[in-house]
Amino acid sequence: MNPITRRPLTLSMLAIVAGLFVQPGYAQEPLKVGTVGGPIAEILQFAVARAKQQGLDVRAVEFSDWVTPNEALQSGDIDANLFQHIPFLEAAKEARNYNFVPLAPTYSIPSGLFSKKIKAFSEVKAGSTVAIASDPVNGSRGLRLFERAGLIKLKDGVGERATVRDIVDNPKKLKFLEIEAPQLPRVLDDVELAQVSITYFMASGGDPESLLISDGYGDSKYALQFVARADRKDDPRLARFIAIYRSPETREFIVSKYGKFLVPVF
Repeated sequence: MNPITRRPLTLSMLAIVAGLFVQPGYAQEPLKVGTVGGPIAEILQFAVARAKQQGLDVRAVEFSDWVTPNEALQSGDIDANLFQHIPFLEAAKEARNYNFVPLAPTYSIPSGLFSKKIKAFSEVKAGSTVAIASDPVNGSRGLRLFERAGLIKLKDGVGERATVRDIVDNPKKLKFLEIEAPQLPRVLDDVELAQVSITYFMASGGDPESLLISDGYGDSKYALQFVARADRKDDPRLARFIAIYRSPETREFIVSKYGKFLVPVF
């Protein structure tokens, strides 16, 4: 059994303790949890409202990119964040030497290829400009989607480390733009095809059913995680809030509102 599968038991135990006793130093301020916009923030706010009903003061702090939530966590401006999956977290820790730990998974989000100009990959024109996420982990997800669509071939064995430099066959001479993930929905008017996270596509008003291909639903590897600094991971307020978040009520909210696109893993 790996540490991630064991951790919910620990969190549940801490949540019980937190309901009876709050350690000195944690009780003076509200628990601050960083997140990003769209459905991710909406689900967090649902759990925040439930926490307040149960006497726990939690504030959601919304950011507009995928860098600032980790910088704010590192500096102590927030107590935890919820926006990233394990592969993204590991890449961020390697790049910036963060001492962060994942505490509990929530739900998985697929990434997909969307277009406002074509309805099938056979319609992609030679020389078209396309877009993927600029961060290494999600950019690799995008490239692997293009490969699954039959539009490119990647070097054998690159896996989740794929970059545009690993494209070994590009028969349509596609031109790849690498753009910050939150901005990808905005470029759909200008490119033939773009990789977009389902949550950002929904937040932009798009219909997720219009995706041309996705990398699957319910893959726990891509489940968003509550993340904290290693020296703050035992905050009982955080344990209590995670228990509230990972409740049947929140699960029902996610399933009823987002259907197959956001899949709870708790």
